[in-house]
Amino acid sequence: MRMILRMATIAGVALSAPGVSAPAKPELAYQIEEGQNLNAFVREGTVAAHLLLRSGSDPRILVAFPAGNSGVGLWFERTAKPVNWRIERAPMPVRARGLNGIVTTASLNAPSLAIKEAVLSNVRFLRDYQAVGKFPPEVRTGPQISGLTIRFQRDRLDGAPGYELVLRILDGQVRDGKILAGASGRIRMEIEALTGDAPLTPLPIGDILNTRAAADPAARNALTFMSYREKFLAGSWRFNTYFGRDTLMSVRLLMPALQPAAVEAGLNSVFARLSPTGEVSHEEGISEFAIVQNRKDGRDGDAAELDYKMVDDDYMLAPVVAEYLAGSGAARAKAYLAQPLKSEASPGTTETFGALLVRNLRFVLKEAAPFAAAPSTKTLIAIKDGFMAGQWRDSDEGLGRGRYAFDVNAALVPAALDAAEQLLRAGMLDPYLSPDDRAAMSKAGAMARVWHDRAAPLFRVQYSPDEARRLITTYSKSVGVPSAPAIRALGNTPAIYHAISLDAEGKPIPIVHSDEGFVLLFGRPSPADLDTYVGALMRPFPAGLMTDIGLLTANPVFVGKEAQSRLMSSAYHGTVVWSWQQALFAAGLERQLARRDLPTGVRARLVTAQSSLWRAIRATRALQSSELWSWKYEGGRYQIVPFGAGRDDVDESNAAQLWSTVYLAVQPPTAPNPRRKSR
Repeated sequence: MRMILRMATIAGVALSAPGVSAPAKPELAYQIEEGQNLNAFVREGTVAAHLLLRSGSDPRILVAFPAGNSGVGLWFERTAKPVNWRIERAPMPVRARGLNGIVTTASLNAPSLAIKEAVLSNVRFLRDYQAVGKFPPEVRTGPQISGLTIRFQRDRLDGAPGYELVLRILDGQVRDGKILAGASGRIRMEIEALTGDAPLTPLPIGDILNTRAAADPAARNALTFMSYREKFLAGSWRFNTYFGRDTLMSVRLLMPALQPAAVEAGLNSVFARLSPTGEVSHEEGISEFAIVQNRKDGRDGDAAELDYKMVDDDYMLAPVVAEYLAGSGAARAKAYLAQPLKSEASPGTTETFGALLVRNLRFVLKEAAPFAAAPSTKTLIAIKDGFMAGQWRDSDEGLGRGRYAFDVNAALVPAALDAAEQLLRAGMLDPYLSPDDRAAMSKAGAMARVWHDRAAPLFRVQYSPDEARRLITTYSKSVGVPSAPAIRALGNTPAIYHAISLDAEGKPIPIVHSDEGFVLLFGRPSPADLDTYVGALMRPFPAGLMTDIGLLTANPVFVGKEAQSRLMSSAYHGTVVWSWQQALFAAGLERQLARRDLPTGVRARLVTAQSSLWRAIRATRALQSSELWSWKYEGGRYQIVPFGAGRDDVDESNAAQLWSTVYLAVQPPTAPNPRRKSR
């Protein structure tokens, strides 16, 4: 695998495209080569764009824009041999024909290219075509070929300015709809990509990070590209818009390194999309995606479609807000909560942040009450009926087909109740509480204690040493990794850990998983539980989750072969490494080690776990801003494989992912003080 990070300083260039203007130097411009994807990012004023050139046997050109979560993509027919793209002139922001976009020059070593399909619309339709080969027929557009120019252009479905992709062949020919190489053996072209969707307002670079942020150019670039006054983007190219969970977790982990303006931009976007019942919106469908969906429902217009199918984000809002208002936002807490906000969920209405926060807390208290009154598997918080996912593992197999997620019930619900009690005691919510609200919220502390004490044990799984060794040995052979380190680390102790979820009958789905990190960040487990559950996850894979190239997200060693086949290293939430999950675990360990009630032995083992985790994080530093990566075991060690590089991979990783930038705040521990004693 080759990983290259280029910091680009771009001088002014002469552009061949007619009617095009460009600045001499963009505010932000950088490139990342990851597996078969060559990525180039640029942001300047009204232009923000991510160019992706896909090499290999299935080449494509794709440009994604934060404006309207729009994009243009061109897929080519499969080539006889793998081909490689090269960017010859870095993308420059342009404004042409009333649209915003980029112009770049690129070439590839292919004798010919045959156009397969073009999609110019919302990125969600580009995602659909990339994943399953389908998109709405009403947005289809064909090429207009004139000499050496191939143009794809269409207005938006409502007649608003639309999208354009132009290829100008600089070395080569266009014949019978195919692009043929020139005398050099390469195809060289100028690529112009444009969108008419309304641009976002970039957060100025100086308003994003404070002086505590790490000096990490890659993460700084990615965060800058994804930071806007209206919202943070979840990830590019595939999620260039608002996602509630991604925003909340990123803001929480980045908070020590963020300026107040950046924290509040993230929180504001969540509050603006809060449902009338207090639920956090998971994802927004905007621009042409919204037009298509509205027409299906018999409506006109591009009003955003907000989806509330996830359950975890509903319980993240209060803990993140409480952390901010008690910390870096304390001086402005009263003024912040009193600010009015226009609703995206109910256009035409305006409410204060304080009133919106109380609305969310009402929802939390209502949903948490049944378990607090009668703790059992039947009164836990389930994912919503009709869905296979309900938290961050939002693929069909992410929870092992379970109904009750560990992170929601063992970490996030009790954390939300803790936050309600904290905010009530601080008096921050007084102007926004009715007598009924105050009465309900006065019970939050007692409810939280029930959830802390009774929820996590329902997910407890235990295998005897003999049974664990047998299953580890069998599974190791099936995935081609050694079993000896895992068995040695297990020793003669039982394998005890928390299941990833419970099924509809309350039976644990015994997948080993990384979501214990939520408990570490938001909870206060007993020292004995810390020792047991952190120790279980830090064992070498496949006894636990640790490998040389990171902490795996899931390990199906203790489930049946059928479930194992659904959670391989090619699965989106399988035996892969998610960058932000490692950061979550690292931040959680740091928080627990700040406690003064840990016995010496437990503290020492947590410090050892922290050191092992940071060794793995450092070993994959070049990938930290990516979404996730896979692996292969070869030459006696684990080796990184970019996710999406294999033909069996269900999708591809984003080159820029919001919650993978959190290492700007989540930083390696300083050298321990040998004189420091726990108390």
